[in-house]
Amino acid sequence: MTPDAVASIQWKGDKARLIDQTRLPGEEVYIDIETMEQMHEAIQKLRIRGAPAIGIAAAYGFYLGIRSIEADHFDSFWDTASSKADYLASARPTAVNLQWALERLKDGIKERRTQSIEDIKGWVLNEAKRIHEKDKKICKEIGEIGHALIPEEANIITHCNTGSLATGLYGTALSVIYHAHANEKNPHVWVDETRPLLQGARLTTWELMHANINCTLITDSTAGSIMKKGMADLVIVGTDRVAANGDVANKIGTYPLAVLADRHHIPFYVAAPLSSIDLNLSSGDQIPIEERSSEELTHIGTTRVAPEGTPTYTPAFDVTAHSLVNGFITEEGVIRDHFESQFAEFKQKQGAKTRS
Repeated sequence: MTPDAVASIQWKGDKARLIDQTRLPGEEVYIDIETMEQMHEAIQKLRIRGAPAIGIAAAYGFYLGIRSIEADHFDSFWDTASSKADYLASARPTAVNLQWALERLKDGIKERRTQSIEDIKGWVLNEAKRIHEKDKKICKEIGEIGHALIPEEANIITHCNTGSLATGLYGTALSVIYHAHANEKNPHVWVDETRPLLQGARLTTWELMHANINCTLITDSTAGSIMKKGMADLVIVGTDRVAANGDVANKIGTYPLAVLADRHHIPFYVAAPLSSIDLNLSSGDQIPIEERSSEELTHIGTTRVAPEGTPTYTPAFDVTAHSLVNGFITEEGVIRDHFESQFAEFKQKQGAKTRS
């Protein structure tokens, strides 16, 4: 049985088409992205969000930026293309997939410096499509591997949105849930609202209800009470970046959820593609944390909920220590301990598959 999931991003002829996630759940609006600047705005304004989806969007956005470059030789093309990649990378600093996708494309361009500029442009578009298709496959594999961790009739707490809206298809944490549902395990999901932008309330519930998966929306502060009452069997979240030691950057509110799960002896899992693991960072202390505008906290939609002039602190992410994580669900398998060495081994294994 195939899980029922929506497609958040598509390539249509000569442009990218996105679901505008800022309009959900009230309206299902699709927008066409025809320029790099439009893609930068869409990423920055959260019209598309979620680490894997941002990586896919950046790859398509990079092609949209370079396709009109007029250059007679590689060096001038490279200088312009590199600056466009830097511009796109500035849209969201925390999600590693964005930088990963752009670096992959830049490396490929440098390897093809002897080819014609038009051939290089064609390769970039084809590689963006491959990144997209590969993410779909990875998310499916994460779900197929991870659903073995889900007991029958399980009550699962999740935070933010980690489904098809955040990836190429299926999602990460929600892919595990989709596949548990497809295998008739009948899971029930407690959905954190995820303040301040309510990605859980607006997006995760929309996806789960679209797939006919039992879910109940809760405030972020309700999770502890649910755990105390024995009404949760496990927690599954996604991530925007994982350091080499297993520290996890994810949507703000993830860290207290992990502390609560540890206090109540409830497994806390992180579902993540290996591309979200950044072996260049030794710990979560080195992960850059994006801060958002004060209006995201002082307003709900266009309605002000705090007095004008109220000081705010608005980090978009927090960092959960690796000691609070029971395991990482990846496309290569579940990693339960010795995170640093296992991450390196799994990435090496993945690289060998790619080269073979």
